[in-house]
Amino acid sequence: MPRAEVLEQIYTIVAQIPEGRVTTYGRIANMTDGATARMVGSAMRHLPSGHALPWHRVINASRRVTEHTGAVRQHEKLRAEGIVFDARGRVPQDMLWP
Repeated sequence: MPRAEVLEQIYTIVAQIPEGRVTTYGRIANMTDGATARMVGSAMRHLPSGHALPWHRVINASRRVTEHTGAVRQHEKLRAEGIVFDARGRVPQDMLWP
């Protein structure tokens, strides 16, 4: 897991992703002081139950939902917010934030 201060930066950035937009693990990492995309993924995986962060708005660099146990739920949440996927399962470039 990332250091506490980097984790706080990750959570602060994720909290700012607006509904109807997504961003990538790598983009979030680039906005922090030293996190990697894998650290961002780890932070999303280890969120405590009952949190309010929009974890579902974080996708991989190929603009797809990463395969994991919550992938179906993540797709559902994104579609409910108006996110569309192309035939290859990618989110259009213009839906990326920031």
